[in-house]
Amino acid sequence: MKLNFVVFLCVLMLSSCASKKDIWYIQDAGENNTAQINFQQTTIQPNDILKIDVETLVPEAAQPYNKVTNANQFSLLAFQLDGYLVSEEGNIIFPVLGEIALANLTMNEAEVKIKDLLVEGGHLKNPTVRVRVVNAKVTVLGEVNQPGTYNFSEQNITLLQALGYAGDLTINGKRDDVIITRDVDGVRTITHINLTNTDFMNSEYFYIKPNDTIIVNQNKPRVTNSGYVTGLTTLLAVATVALSSIIILSR
Repeated sequence: MKLNFVVFLCVLMLSSCASKKDIWYIQDAGENNTAQINFQQTTIQPNDILKIDVETLVPEAAQPYNKVTNANQFSLLAFQLDGYLVSEEGNIIFPVLGEIALANLTMNEAEVKIKDLLVEGGHLKNPTVRVRVVNAKVTVLGEVNQPGTYNFSEQNITLLQALGYAGDLTINGKRDDVIITRDVDGVRTITHINLTNTDFMNSEYFYIKPNDTIIVNQNKPRVTNSGYVTGLTTLLAVATVALSSIIILSR
């Protein structure tokens, strides 16, 4: 009876432990330590909020094409409130020009399109147009230290940066099967990422797109623990009581 219990205890403890293969990131970094970086252009999607600035050599000439922001309110929230909301059809309403279709264009393509409309329509000569998304965000859920939704203003952030915003994965996070959901051009995709090797760094999911959702599920040791006991201290306490009972009963 004692032997059977000891064997059961050992099996239980081993099944509750995670190896370095479960918790180390990019374990093949020594083999793949150099690669070309391929930055990805984000395309404009419905519900994006755009900040659009038009400038010319004569500032007064560009005033009708710019929204005026209070000098004391230069904040992300102020830019979002004063920005151009992309409709479900992919359009914005721009001063003087009216409705403009921008869905699925990159920022550079949107800038060129607005500039051409201003020049070809005889509105401005040689204007400079800048377009930027001001409500870019990523949601991180599951086995991370600080799950939530995080705004970012950079043109490109990586999957690792997004996980860094959420305080990194907990020790119980499943590193070899991180899920990313993405909505682009009216199509939702769900993909699985393995953070324990470098392959994901060369995929289209290495760079996060606005409105991506990252889901980190529990790893096998955590799931196993949840079915028995919730911590090593509790496990040892149970084992101590069980062994004491066996000793007493065997006398």
